[in-house]
Amino acid sequence: MNNTATVQEWDMEIKPHDNLFNLHLKDVWNYRDLLWLLVRRDFVSFYKQTIFGPLWLFIQPIFTTITFTIVFSKLAKISTDEIPAPLFYMTGNLAWNYFSDCLNKTSTVFTANAGIFGKVYFPRLIMPLSIIFSNLVRFAIQFLLFLLMMVYFAFKGHPVHPNIYVLLFPVIIVLMAILGLGLGMIISAMTTKYRDLTFLVGFGVQLLMYATPIIYPLSAAPAKYRTYISLNPLSGLIETFRYGFTGKGVFFLDAFIYSVVASLVIFFVGLLVFNRVEKTFIDTV
Repeated sequence: MNNTATVQEWDMEIKPHDNLFNLHLKDVWNYRDLLWLLVRRDFVSFYKQTIFGPLWLFIQPIFTTITFTIVFSKLAKISTDEIPAPLFYMTGNLAWNYFSDCLNKTSTVFTANAGIFGKVYFPRLIMPLSIIFSNLVRFAIQFLLFLLMMVYFAFKGHPVHPNIYVLLFPVIIVLMAILGLGLGMIISAMTTKYRDLTFLVGFGVQLLMYATPIIYPLSAAPAKYRTYISLNPLSGLIETFRYGFTGKGVFFLDAFIYSVVASLVIFFVGLLVFNRVEKTFIDTV
């Protein structure tokens, strides 16, 4: 009789976290097919039962830009640093919408997906990452509209001159993504115990927009408030984005470096908080 023990090899072993800094990024890579499936699901399900479908990707920024142009440029007479008003507001709205969508949707990832998390195992980080990538698809489509608008105003003779700082565009997008992801994961972890934050997030994001150079350039802000506005990590990113593509405005190197450092710190803190809370959140939601 053969008493040799049979050796079994497992693809994955699920066990409690023993280290706060063990983020299981290898598991996230192994589940990359699920990530792309969730991205496709989010994009398709959002527009599947709408009349205009993906056209909403263009309708929303167009009408928002028109409204901002009428209210803030024509009526309020707010400076746009010699950039054509529609192009100025399209630039700000494009960047802001990507960040705010990432933040808003990531901030409810635990409570909105508690049913899925409680039934099947997969790396929990997959869910917020799918939100970031699905929003990136929307951003890429709307970015085409922005490029068409740039070409139009350049053809009309307006001073639109992209410069070397346009090469920072991929860095800016990544930083906005990880900033929204980091803040969203921190808020999502807190909402597992404090549901009131769910109501405050939407309101707070709206207020944050006015503390970000979306409807005004940073150079037009009063000097006594400019320092406080620069403390917003988004300020340096959006100003660099706008300056790189239009050639108008000012590139604030210190503000951009601050945005890079702040975004990375917030993202790292968000990862640690998310990693800590995901072990026990199912008992509190």
